[in-house]
Amino acid sequence: MKTNTGWGKEEFRMKNEETKTGAHRATTLPEVEVRRISCHPSRVTCHLARPRVNFFFILHSSFFILHCAARPVSNQKSNFKFQSRAAFTLVELLVVIAIIGVLAALLMPLGSAVKKGAYISRTKAEMSQVQTAIESYKAAYGFYPPDNPNNPLTNQLYYELIGTTNTVVSGVNTFVTLDSSAQIPSNSVSAVFNTGGFINCNAANKSAEDSRMARSFLSNLKPQQVATNPINGVSGVALLVGSVGGPDQSYKPLGASDVNPWRYNSSNPTNNPGAYDLYIQLVVGGKTNLVCNWSKQVQVNSPLP
Repeated sequence: MKTNTGWGKEEFRMKNEETKTGAHRATTLPEVEVRRISCHPSRVTCHLARPRVNFFFILHSSFFILHCAARPVSNQKSNFKFQSRAAFTLVELLVVIAIIGVLAALLMPLGSAVKKGAYISRTKAEMSQVQTAIESYKAAYGFYPPDNPNNPLTNQLYYELIGTTNTVVSGVNTFVTLDSSAQIPSNSVSAVFNTGGFINCNAANKSAEDSRMARSFLSNLKPQQVATNPINGVSGVALLVGSVGGPDQSYKPLGASDVNPWRYNSSNPTNNPGAYDLYIQLVVGGKTNLVCNWSKQVQVNSPLP
């Protein structure tokens, strides 16, 4: 018996199978080959070969978005290319560190030279201050302040320029500076400075022709410009010093750090005959730098003490 379509059962079954198979093939997706993956904070895109079949997997809240294009699998090998942010390699990092080291090595001597210049400029300014006081002393007394003929390093310049008063302290005859910043027993002056006393001094035993009142010729001193140090067994002896110190900590002309006195010679000056020699040694980087009143140029490695 035949159907109204005119087909037999066998033809109808084969046509039905063919229709199902075609429908199945129509819904089957081709395999794809991934060519490249691009990463983005909110989207990951896979770029595949053509022809394009677009898929979207979108992440929003709990959904992940993937946009891709596909083509049938070929015999070519997959080629993954991951895009990442640029960064320093180890070699580049080592090169940068080496460059920084070279620059530091070049700049360190420059920094030392700048420091040295600052030390010398400051010391020269202080020397001018002391010179002005010495000249004012000479104008008042007619001669330069006395010195220590045995040692220009330990001199009485501070006491002479500041001025003193000879008085009794705790039963001991003592020279006290006019600003009361320092004092020294009268019987110790000879042991320290090789002199019997001070000229610029208020004392009851002064002669009539030398009855001038003591006065201070040196003002506006910074605390770093005065230091006390034991000398010949006498403690607390005040000295005029350079405010920059050694400045090298290893330089200790009197055995103490940062105590670098002004050297003074008025009894037998060799560089300024008829006047006085005033100088100081600064040690910077292991080299001595002489700042003096007879030359504007700093003398390196001078043999003077």
